[in-house]
This record gives sequence, C-alpha cells and structure tokens, in this order.
Amino acid sequence: MFSIVIPLYNESLNIINLIDEIDHNLKNYKDFEIILVNDASTDNTLDVIQNIQNKKIKILQNPQNKGQSYSIHNGIKNSLNKIVITLDGDGQNDPSDISKLLEYFLKDKKVKLVGGIRVKRKDRLIKIISSKVANSIRSKILKDGCQDTGCSLKVFDRDIFLSFPYFDGIHRFLPALFTGYGHTTKYFSVNHRKREYGKSNYGTINRLIRGIRDINKVRRILNNINLN
Repeated sequence: MFSIVIPLYNESLNIINLIDEIDHNLKNYKDFEIILVNDASTDNTLDVIQNIQNKKIKILQNPQNKGQSYSIHNGIKNSLNKIVITLDGDGQNDPSDISKLLEYFLKDKKVKLVGGIRVKRKDRLIKIISSKVANSIRSKILKDGCQDTGCSLKVFDRDIFLSFPYFDGIHRFLPALFTGYGHTTKYFSVNHRKREYGKSNYGTINRLIRGIRDINKVRRILNNINLN
C-alpha cells in the first residue's frame, strides 16, 4: 500500500524507538514497507538496523556518504509502492502524525503531496531562525504555498517524484516542484519533538546558503516547464 523511506546517518540510538513507534501508530495498516537507507554511517547504525526483527524492513546501504537527498531518492527508487512517506531518522518527526497525512492523501485523489508544518519546533534558535529565513526567501521566489518545506514528514506520489530532474537538495523543494508541475498539494500542522540522542548531522549555515543557491536551480527547472 505504501512505503516509508527513512534516511539514516549516525542514528543508532534513535532508530529502534522510531521503528517501534511507527509499528505502534500504523498497526491498523498491514501492507507497507519501511526502507532504511544507511548513508555510510560512522557509528554502528548499520549493525543496529540489521538486527531489528521486523519483516517490513528493507535496508539499503550507500557506498559512501551521499547526503539526505541521495538517500531519499535511493530509497524511493527501490520502493515497491506508489505512495511514499518520508520522515527523518532522528525521531523529531512524530509517527502519530503519519496516519493524519496519509488518510487525507488517500481521501482526496486530486492531491499528490501532503506535507507537515512543524509547530513549536524543538530545535536550537539558530536553526529555527535560519529555517525561517530560507522559507521566507523560497516562498517569495517560488510561490510554493508551503510555510515549512524543511519538515521531512510528507506523503506523496512516487512516480511523480521520480519524474523530477534529480539534484542534491531536491527533498527541500518538493512543494515547489509538485506545484510547479501542476499538482495539488496540502499541508497540516504536525508535532515536532526534541532530539533525544546525538546531534543534527547537517550544518545549519551551510544548509541555509545551499538552500538559497538551490532556489535558482529549481526556478530554472520550473521555467523550462513553462517554456515547453
């Protein structure tokens, strides 16, 4: 029915609890897979996930550290279902919100992406500020109608995603791409939780700079659609 794709980089202390929560919150759904993409972690993440006794789990191993976009793209390419759900492996996305987004996606056939908007974020102040700056710049330029593209919790159509030109950073621009290609999107407020173990694996300032740079890349992609 659907595939859950979770990119992992040094999340050995978070992933078991996250899988348990997913199973608990989605116990009414029988036909789904959980794809764990280990992005060449330097801790024992791979050992931990290989020892999880869960038949729904499929493990993919990147040959070297490729980043979040590559991991998500790799997971989706290897998924079996037309509906894809993405969330982070650090446990900050709340699995109890998955069914809310999924049920709306299943109910409204016109909608091709349903995303979460994080409320009361449990991040460092610098991360929250940089995210707001990036979101403000992006929304003004790309007009994607999304307040929080950085929320990884999303439900969307697999085939549409794979039709987009791939680039590093694509996962942060899915609202703009779905909208720009003429697909309907919808967003709901979701819970956001404090990271229990480890630290963020993505540099805040570097991500802000790269995100602003990638806006021009997405704008060129969307302009090419209009020209054709």
